[in-house]
Order: sequence, then structure tokens, then C-alpha cells
Amino acid sequence: MQITTCRRCPRLVAWRQEVAQTKRRAYQDETYWGKPVPGFGDPQARVMIVGLAPGAHGANRTGRMFTGDSSGDFLFPALYRAGFANQPNADHQNDGLQLKDVFITAVCRCVPPKNRPLVAEIKNCLPWLAAEVALLPDLQGFVALGGIAFDGIRRLYKSQGIDLPKMQFGHGEFYELGQGLPWLLASYHPSQQNTLTGRLTESMFDEIWARVRDLLV
Repeated sequence: MQITTCRRCPRLVAWRQEVAQTKRRAYQDETYWGKPVPGFGDPQARVMIVGLAPGAHGANRTGRMFTGDSSGDFLFPALYRAGFANQPNADHQNDGLQLKDVFITAVCRCVPPKNRPLVAEIKNCLPWLAAEVALLPDLQGFVALGGIAFDGIRRLYKSQGIDLPKMQFGHGEFYELGQGLPWLLASYHPSQQNTLTGRLTESMFDEIWARVRDLLV
């Protein structure tokens, strides 16, 4: 089964479709994606960027992670400044965006009500995350955008019976997951809740991607 046909979470199936049918006024003339959103990026990526879930009128509309919403408007300029993207904007699937050395995904692939997926829904999505990890033979590390993504990555490896070190989410926190496993770097999520309040500034975010550059071998 392909991810775009997944219907394992009835609550999320109903909500993603309702959002796609109701639409936001600014996008009334657009056809919303309204399905699970796959990850995308460089097949030779050494870094996997993991977010929370598709935005209701972002990825749930455009069909591409962080594309067409305010979080992406903060993320992609930072990736561009760090040399991980060829342009600072991400508006739609045919906008010419190309990622270099990074792959972008999320722990939950369907937009959740109030942006809060249930633990059971995240667990249902973990096989998709595991499949994408397996598709990246050069993977060296993760950047977790937010605490839920951070916990989701930990849950992924624990579900495989791997013992992990004690870890706690915090902006800029770095962990080695174990021999032969990718490292994990945490960042606040680039949501407006963080960027408009100053909890996450442009310089703070740039420091994350500079650290990623330094970590890559």
C-alpha cells in the first residue's frame, strides 16, 4: 500500500477531507490534496528533517511537506541560507524547489484537528517513517522540529527494540542514538506560535543548520 491511500486513522481521514472540502477563503479556487502527505527531498540526503504533521491549508492543500504555509515560509529560507535548498520559497509542488542533502517528512502524515495527533495515530504512522529512513542509504542524522517529532523519532527506534540513551527535548539539544545509528538534533518548530513570539528567531534557526553542516561527514 502506498502512503497516499492510507486510511488507518478514521479521525484523521475525516478531518483531512473536511478541511479539503471546506477550504480557506483564500484558496477556494484550488483543489486541495486532502490525503496523507509523503516526505520529499534528496534521495542521497544525509539529513532527515522531521516535523509534526501537514498544515491544514499548507501541505494538506499542496501535497508537499511545509509547502504553502507560514512554517515553510520560515523553514525554507533558512535551508536556502545554509545551502540545503536552491531557493527560499516553497509555494506548490511545481515551484522549482530542489533540496540538497536533506529529506523532509513528519511523524504524522494527515492533518490532525487542532494540530494535535493522538499517540495511537502517531504510532500508526511510524511504519511510513521507518520506510523513508530505509530509503536513505546515506542518512547520518535527524533534525527534529518540535517535541512531538523528537519523541516520534525516539519511539521509532524503541519500537525496533533499540535501547536509547536518556534524552530530553530542548532547542539545540544533540544526542548520539547509538553505534551505527543517526544522530538527533532538536529544534523548536518553525510555527508562528514560536516565530512570532520570539521563542524561535532567525538567528537561532540558522545556528541549527550551521550545526548540521558541521556534523556532516
